[in-house]
Amino acid sequence: MSTKVPHNHDNQEIDIFQLSRTVGNFFDRVNTSVFRSIQFFVRNWILVLILVILGFGLGWYLDSNKQTYQNQVVVTPNFGSVDYLYSKIDLIQAKVAAGDAEFLKNVVGISNPETINKIEIKPIADVYKFIEDKEQNFELIKLMAEVGEVKKVLEDNVTSKNYSLHTISFVSKSMINEKEVIQPLLKYLNDSEYFTTAQKIGYKNLQQEITQNDTIIAQIDNVLNGFSSTAKNNSKSDKLVYYSENTQLNDIIKTKQTLVIEQGKNRLKLISSDKTIKEISTTLNMNDNKIVNGNFKFLLPVLFLVLFVFISLFQKFYKNQLLKSQVNKG
Repeated sequence: MSTKVPHNHDNQEIDIFQLSRTVGNFFDRVNTSVFRSIQFFVRNWILVLILVILGFGLGWYLDSNKQTYQNQVVVTPNFGSVDYLYSKIDLIQAKVAAGDAEFLKNVVGISNPETINKIEIKPIADVYKFIEDKEQNFELIKLMAEVGEVKKVLEDNVTSKNYSLHTISFVSKSMINEKEVIQPLLKYLNDSEYFTTAQKIGYKNLQQEITQNDTIIAQIDNVLNGFSSTAKNNSKSDKLVYYSENTQLNDIIKTKQTLVIEQGKNRLKLISSDKTIKEISTTLNMNDNKIVNGNFKFLLPVLFLVLFVFISLFQKFYKNQLLKSQVNKG
């Protein structure tokens, strides 16, 4: 009887030997490549040093002159002025893109217009505020969502312009202060004869509504006090009246609750209604955290070295191919 076990054992030894030799050759190639790379940089150390110094110096210059800052102003447009606000910001951006420093300085009032790079406005999406106590807005979103994605509906101009808050963002080349840029900008945005008149009328109407609601609430309190006194008198007699089942009394209580909630909202609305375009918050001079900002002095030396290595490898490849071509012709 013959057996194949020794033969299989020999094959296993051969496979292990080939594997170890392959691994060894791989590490030999890696060591050779590392040595050649070190040898390349040592042989060209003067040129490498020049490229590093040149890249660092140029990067330092770019970092010091290309720093940009993000600035944001959150505003609320009152009295139907949202389209007016967007058109004004679009106009300013057009003047910035055209380099019209005279308009920005003399009309808008920005003392250093050359520092402004770009300005834009976007709504702050708050769908819950949009549909709060406004059934027609809720129905509008439902209707629009039936023919498209909800996200697109919420970001659509028709919807987004009706949000309460909007962010005016602009990029500046240097640090700015509120007095030189923000105050003149807001003054320019509020400089409208029509909306100034609308603001005065709207503000007065809101004050009158608050006063009138306070009067109605006081009258309701008097009525409720009268019901309370009547209930106490009736409780002493044999005839009990259950006012909780009285429809008129329930309606009066619900009316008071509605008015109290409305008064709270009106008083908050009164705070932001003293101007057509009301500033809510301002955030200035945020570092524009792009990858290249402040890192040119590190990126350029690496870029120069990569280009140098690439060019050297290309020259070596070209020379080798040229030599092979000449040998084949010979």
